[in-house]
Amino acid sequence: MFSRKITILLVDDHEVVRQGLRAYLDAQPDFKVIGEASSGEEAVVAAMEYLPDVMLMDLVMSGMGGVEATRKVKDITPRTQIVVLTSYHQDEFIFPALQAGAISYVLKDVMMDDLADAIRKASRGEAVLHPRVAERVIREINGGKGITFSPFTELTNREMEVLRLIARGMSNCDIAEVLFISENTVKGHVSNILSKLQLADRTQAAVYAWEQGLVHRAD
Repeated sequence: MFSRKITILLVDDHEVVRQGLRAYLDAQPDFKVIGEASSGEEAVVAAMEYLPDVMLMDLVMSGMGGVEATRKVKDITPRTQIVVLTSYHQDEFIFPALQAGAISYVLKDVMMDDLADAIRKASRGEAVLHPRVAERVIREINGGKGITFSPFTELTNREMEVLRLIARGMSNCDIAEVLFISENTVKGHVSNILSKLQLADRTQAAVYAWEQGLVHRAD
């Protein structure tokens, strides 16, 4: 008998993924899935409401991505352990997620029993890294090449387009015409960009885009 079940919150923008995970996890005697979220924004709200023991976090979602959501969730409830569950194993995803506070990094090709084990370990404060991820982390610790992840990982493709045009000096009206979207939609994208990159205004965003090599003089 288990005196207390491990509470779990699922975060993934694909309903079929959440349903499959929930069906398996609910069948485990020591687990209790207490909520779901389909975006980073929903994950943050759910974290405040449920204060789960463990959160399974997807990384690439529309709107707020998993890295930013992880950082915000850890600010809200430090005791909640974040297990990243993703298809991506590149440096630009691994290191930001771990730096944001995730305890484990698991790929979606994981066997269900191994995922369950990772959740149990996370609830005890123990980390689990997929072998490919562990190799990159160990190589970094042992003095491999420096971390070279993209600072724009959290931005959607559309937000990247808007940022490039901001860096080119375009106004919201100009950007709206180029991308065939409304000016209000552009304003929303600009707000998201500033929030995700933690910048004060569009001027800072333009300067940052140039500094990070998102645009070049010859473009």
